[in-house]
Amino acid sequence: MSVEQVPQNSDELRWFKSSYSGSGGGDCVEVAAVRDAVFVRDSKVTGGGPALRVGRDQWAAFMSLAQRNAIEPS
Repeated sequence: MSVEQVPQNSDELRWFKSSYSGSGGGDCVEVAAVRDAVFVRDSKVTGGGPALRVGRDQWAAFMSLAQRNAIEPS
């Protein structure tokens, strides 16, 4: 796992915000997947800001754990 500077206009990255994110600009994350990794960044800090780079296997393990422990929003 590493933190890298990711260019905003990278043709290779297509960022997606969580469907649980509201339009109020609160605390949100965005993810972008490439062939061998998933990038995670703060949705409020775009434009080449830092992003966490995680291997796809590690991301799948994280998502599996998150889904098992998820609490439905009220």
